[in-house]
Amino acid sequence: MGANAAMIAGFEDLWRIPRPGPKNLLRAPRFNALSELCAAEYGIDKPVFALSTALRSLGLPCHLPAGKTHLALDPVVAANALDEACRRKTSVRRYLCPLDLADDLPVMTFGRSRVAQFSADELAALFDAPRIERTMPNEPLDARRLAQFQWLVVEEEIALDPQPEKRASPWLYMAMNRDFGEIDPHLGQFPPAVEAALFYLILAPWEDWSTMQEVDWRGFRLPWIHTVDEDLFIRPATPPSADSLTLEPWIVDDDGEEIELERATELPLSDDAKRRLALMTDQAWRVVEAARATPLFETPIVHFLVRAFLSDGIDEVMAHMTAIEAAVGLEMDHKAFMRPRPDQHKGMKATDRVAARIGALLNDRSSVQAYKDLFELRSQFIHGRADLQKISTQQRVLARSLARRVAAGTVDVALQGPRPRVEVLSELLDQGAPLL
Repeated sequence: MGANAAMIAGFEDLWRIPRPGPKNLLRAPRFNALSELCAAEYGIDKPVFALSTALRSLGLPCHLPAGKTHLALDPVVAANALDEACRRKTSVRRYLCPLDLADDLPVMTFGRSRVAQFSADELAALFDAPRIERTMPNEPLDARRLAQFQWLVVEEEIALDPQPEKRASPWLYMAMNRDFGEIDPHLGQFPPAVEAALFYLILAPWEDWSTMQEVDWRGFRLPWIHTVDEDLFIRPATPPSADSLTLEPWIVDDDGEEIELERATELPLSDDAKRRLALMTDQAWRVVEAARATPLFETPIVHFLVRAFLSDGIDEVMAHMTAIEAAVGLEMDHKAFMRPRPDQHKGMKATDRVAARIGALLNDRSSVQAYKDLFELRSQFIHGRADLQKISTQQRVLARSLARRVAAGTVDVALQGPRPRVEVLSELLDQGAPLL
C-alpha cells in the first residue's frame, strides 16, 4: 500500500528539523503529530518509544553527527518503511554466530540455517550495517575484520505483537507481581533456534577429526551471538568487535618487505572432516528434527549436549554425563517401586541399568565399561573424594564421544517409530543386560 500523503508530509516535516534537534524528541510537536497520525492510521496505541526507535533506524537527520547526514533515508522511503513496519504481522530474526577457531569448513545449508564464510559486503548486509550506522554512527561495524571468520547464521520467523510500543519497550508492560527470579528450566544459554542448529552440528564427530585434542577437541568455539531483528521498532544491538574473537599475526612478503597483518586462528581438522561435513544436508537435518519430535527426546538431551559443548573443565564433563543420563536414564532406575512387576532385573544398580542401555544402543560392549569408569570419576568429584586426580585429555574426549554417540544413537532409535520412552528403554535394558 505505502504511506499516505499525510504520513509522508509528517516525515518531511521531521526531516527538516536542523541539528542537533530538540532536547527531548518525544515532546517535540512534530514528533507528537506523527505519533498521533500513526495511532489513527493503524489503529494502534500511540507509539512513543517505538516511533523514536524507528526514526533513528531510518536516519532522522537532526540526530546524525555532522558530516553523516547522508546516512538518512529519503523521507518518502522512510515513511513507506514505517508504514510497512506498522502493518506487518511477522518478522525475521537473524542470529549471527561466529565460529571462532574453525578450520576451513564446507558450506552447509539446513533448515533455516547455514554455515559459510562471507565477504565483508555480504556480512554487512546480514548485520544490516546501514541501520547500525544510522542508529549508532560512532560504533560502526568492522565487517572487513569479521569477514575473516566463518559463521553459523540462523533465521526464524516470529509473530509480532500488533502494538509497536510493546515490541519496542516490553518491560513497560510486564506484570509487576510476577516472580522476576523464577527460572524456566526449558531455556538454554542460546535461543531455541540456535540451540537446535548447534545440536545438529555437534552430533558430528568433531573429537575424532581434531588433530589437537590437547588444545581443544571441538572444531570451533561459539563465544557469542549477535541478533538482528528486521522489526523496525526494535533497537539494533551494538555491533560486535573482531577483537572478541581469536586473531593471530600474519607476516606476508611484499617485494622483499615484510608486512604484518592478521588472520583468524584455526584449529586444524583431519582430511576426513570436509568429506563428512558435506553430508550434513537439509535432508539429514529433517531426519534429526523428526527424531526430536518423538517421546525419546522429551528429556533435556539437547540442552545438556549443547551445554557441554559451550562449557569448559569439569562442567563440560558433568554436562556430558548428564546428557547421557537424560538420554537413557529413567526415574525408576533409582525408585524400585516404580518398576513393573515382575522386575526382570531386580537388584541391578541404577548405574548398571544405564550402562546396559548404552551397550545395547551402541551395540558396543566397551562402551559399558567406559560409562562405568566415567561415572566413577563423576561420583568422586561430586562426593569430594580427596584422591580425585586430574582429568586427562583421553577421559575428557571419552566423555564427549560417549555422550555424542548416545545422542546420535537415540536419534536412530527414534526414527524406528514413535513409542513410549519407558517401553524403548526397557527393551534396551533387556538387550544390554548380558553385556554387563
